[in-house]
Amino acid sequence: MTARSIRGTAAAVLAGTLALTAAACSNPGGSAAGSGGRQDSVVVGIAYEPESLSPLLGYGKDGNSKIFDGLLALDADMKLRPALAEALPRVSADGLTYTYRLRKGVTFSDGAPFTARDVVFTYRTVLDPKTNYASRAELDALEDVRAIGDATVVLTLKYPYAPFAQRTVLGIVPEHIAGRQDVNTGSFTTRPVGTGPYVLAGWSRGEKISFRANPRYWGGEPAVKNFTMAIVKDDDVRATRLRSGDLDGAILPPNLAEGFAGDRTKKTYTARTYDYRTVTLPTHNKVAGDIAIRRALDIAVDRRAMVDSLLQGAGKPAFGPVPTDSEWFAKGTERPHDLAGARKILDEAGWKPGPDGIRVKNGVRAAFPLWYLSGDKLRQDHALAYASDAKKAGIEIRTQSGTWEVIEPRMKDDAVLAGGGAPGDPDFDQYPLLTSTLAGDGFNNMARYDNPVVDKALVDGRRTDDPVRRKAAYDTVQRELVKNPGYTFLTHVDHVYVIDDAWRGLTTQVEPHDHGLASGPWWNVEDWTPKSAEK
Repeated sequence: MTARSIRGTAAAVLAGTLALTAAACSNPGGSAAGSGGRQDSVVVGIAYEPESLSPLLGYGKDGNSKIFDGLLALDADMKLRPALAEALPRVSADGLTYTYRLRKGVTFSDGAPFTARDVVFTYRTVLDPKTNYASRAELDALEDVRAIGDATVVLTLKYPYAPFAQRTVLGIVPEHIAGRQDVNTGSFTTRPVGTGPYVLAGWSRGEKISFRANPRYWGGEPAVKNFTMAIVKDDDVRATRLRSGDLDGAILPPNLAEGFAGDRTKKTYTARTYDYRTVTLPTHNKVAGDIAIRRALDIAVDRRAMVDSLLQGAGKPAFGPVPTDSEWFAKGTERPHDLAGARKILDEAGWKPGPDGIRVKNGVRAAFPLWYLSGDKLRQDHALAYASDAKKAGIEIRTQSGTWEVIEPRMKDDAVLAGGGAPGDPDFDQYPLLTSTLAGDGFNNMARYDNPVVDKALVDGRRTDDPVRRKAAYDTVQRELVKNPGYTFLTHVDHVYVIDDAWRGLTTQVEPHDHGLASGPWWNVEDWTPKSAEK
C-alpha cells in the first residue's frame, strides 16, 4: 500500500480541511467557491491533497495529473493510448527493451521544447536512491533509459515485466527546470511546469489547488479554462458545500450522495474501483499478530452487511486486494460470515472467554485499538461495524480517530482502518502491500506482514511475462491470505460523485484509491464542453 493510496497522495495523498470565509465563498472568481454559473470554470470537492506536485516525488504517477503527461495515458476503458509518445512502444522479442518514438512539436507550458532528454532525466531521477520517490519499487524492473536523438527513447529492463508499459504513464518533467534544483526540496515541488492540459494557478495548502488551461497544450486548449480542486476533508462538510453552491461537484459517501437524488440540477456518477477498506493487523501486536485472532476476525466480520448498510450497495465484499469480479481473483478464497466458526478457532487456540466476555490467553486480553482518519465518515462506519462484529466473537476493538500525523507513529503496534487499491495489474497493489521487504516503509505493508511463501510468489509474479505463471503466483498469494490474513479486508467501495449537470463529456474510469484527486468524472475535464454553449 503506497503513500499515495493511503493518504490520497496520491501519494497517499494527504488530508487538509477546507476553511473559507463567507466573503471568499461569495467570490467565485477568486476562491475555492463554486463557479457561480461561469461556463468556463469548475470547482470540485475532494478529500485529500498531495504532499508535492512533482512527479519526481510521486505526484500523478498513475496518470491524470493535469499538469503533466506521461509517455502513455489510460483512456476511459483503461486501455493504454499514446500521450507524449506518438504510438505505443515497440517491445523486443525478449520483453527487455521498450522503444518509444516521441510526439513532435510538444512544448512545456513555459514554451521550452519537450525532448527525449526530459524523459531520460525523469526516469533516472526517480531511480536515484537520493530522490524521495516512495514508489521506487514499482520501477524495480527498469535498468536503464537512454535517448537516441531528440525523438526516441529506449528503456531497458532487468527482467521481463508484463505490465511495464502501464508504468510509463508517469509524468515527464522538464530537465531545464527540475534539473537545476534539489529535486526533493526545490521550488518545482510546489510550482511545477509540465506539458499537460493545465498549468498550476495556485495552491493554498489545506484549501484548494487551482489550475488554468494551458494555451500551449499539444492536444488543444481545454474549454474549461479554470479548474479548482477544493480540499474538503470532512464528508459532511463536502456535501453541505455542494448543496449550498460553493462546489460544482464532489466525491461523497453513498449515503450522503443519496441526499441529492431528487435534485434535477445535479447528476450522480458511480465508478467501479479497486478501492478497498481494510484493517491492518500489526504483526508486532500480541493480539492482532496472533494467527488465530486473525483467522477468527476474517470470518467473524459480516462483509455483506457492510456493503448493504454502509455502502448502500455501492460496492462489494472484499476478501483481499483483488476485487471478486477481476480476472485475477482466486476463486474459492471467498470467506463466509461464520461467527460460530470464529469462536471455534479461538477456543481451539486457547483464547477463552473472560468474565466480561472478552477472551484471554496467558493473561493477555483479546483487545487492541483501531484507528481511523478523522472526518472520514466511511472509515468511521467501517471501523465501528468491524468492532461490533469482533465483540460478538469475544475480541474487544477500541475505535479511535486521528489525523495521519497522529496515526502514523502508532502503525507498528496499533490497527488502522486503511484504504488502498490500484486498477490493472495485480503487482501494482499486492507487492507494496504484502512484501516483507517493504514492511514498515511508510505506508507500504502497514501491517508488517511477513510470509515467505507470499514473498516468493510476489517476486515470481513480477519477474515473468507468462500469464499462466503469473496467475498461479497471485492465486498463491490470495490463498496464503486465507491461512494467515495480516489484514482483514472488508469492502471494495464504488466511488460516488455528484456534479452539476452543466457539462458534456463526463465519464468514469475503473478507479484506484485516490479520493478523487486524479480520478472521478473530471479525469478528462480537459475534454468537457458546457451544455449552454450548444443552445
